[in-house]
Amino acid sequence: MQDMKDKPHMQAEKHKPIDAPCAWRGADMKNRTDWLRSFSAAELVEIDTALQAVKQRGIDLFDVEKHDFPLPNFARGLADISRQLETGIGMIMLRGLPLSYSPEDLRIVYWGIGTHLGTAVSQNKTGELFGTVKDFQEEYVNTTRRGSRTSEGLQFHSDRCDVVGLLCVRKAKTGGASCIVSSAAIHNEILRRRPDLMETYYENWVHSWQGEQPPGSGRTYLRPIFGFRDGFFTGMFSPAYTQFAQDFPEVPRHTPKQIEALSLYTQLAEELALDMHFEPGDIQLLNNHVIYHGRTRYEDYPEENRKRLLLRLWLSTPDARPLPRDYAEVFGNTERGLVRGGVPCREGWWRDVTQFRKHRTGIHAKGLN
Repeated sequence: MQDMKDKPHMQAEKHKPIDAPCAWRGADMKNRTDWLRSFSAAELVEIDTALQAVKQRGIDLFDVEKHDFPLPNFARGLADISRQLETGIGMIMLRGLPLSYSPEDLRIVYWGIGTHLGTAVSQNKTGELFGTVKDFQEEYVNTTRRGSRTSEGLQFHSDRCDVVGLLCVRKAKTGGASCIVSSAAIHNEILRRRPDLMETYYENWVHSWQGEQPPGSGRTYLRPIFGFRDGFFTGMFSPAYTQFAQDFPEVPRHTPKQIEALSLYTQLAEELALDMHFEPGDIQLLNNHVIYHGRTRYEDYPEENRKRLLLRLWLSTPDARPLPRDYAEVFGNTERGLVRGGVPCREGWWRDVTQFRKHRTGIHAKGLN
């Protein structure tokens, strides 16, 4: 049998429908349960045992590796989850992680689970490896903003990593609903409805770096909405970044076809989306190459200890698909099996936790997070 690493799970081509499990529609998925998985009692015992082992050894959070957080049986379940993320429907919701842990212990538990799925990469230019998603009530401008640090709604988008994980600690008072949609399904529906626009999605678009460009890069970069390589599809896209790039005077204005393409993208994302009910203790895992995620605007509680709080991991996964080679400016590497993605830390220009351990620079080295 041919090794899966050498055999694409899809034979995706431009101008052809993508026939793969990840090309699902929200209306169909809401009647399915294969994307929901509850922690078993035995798995929770393993997690707690691994936590106690880390604490007894006094290992710093960002020095915890897979072998430091052993999950003898649950590791097989996490391997199945990894396969579902890469070759299946591209997403899963894990339910029922206890929130009785202290904040420090909860971080160790979530980080430890993440080590069995991939390598953590930096989420912003400060080198944030463990993200906190809440309303920081900061002032911002379009070309440097991060919507996840506000209470505003977020357009459907993907992050600059293979897999994003979100652990819900607290829900908002109202709003803040999580919505996801298959980028492959959007591709197929565009092909069905507007094949005349299809090439526009395959062409390069100007995106803003949002002030997070690597050394030697300008403040924008080029990337298509839909990319292909060796039979693999990637739909990595954040519409806000191409819209914000329009604020730069040197960037060409969107063409009429691009304006129409963005409008159709938004329309189809809303039509094909699945609303996920995010409860405290849920962990949402999404493959950014085939899933877009967004959220509705929310209103918080006034008390700090009741405000909406999610913990975020960006992961480079070992079996992720190869990417088009012109994605290298954003991802660093585009090959399978190589650690890639993330935002370079301005202090040391490292991208992932293994490099952080060598440099010890950035927000975590300063003890700010």
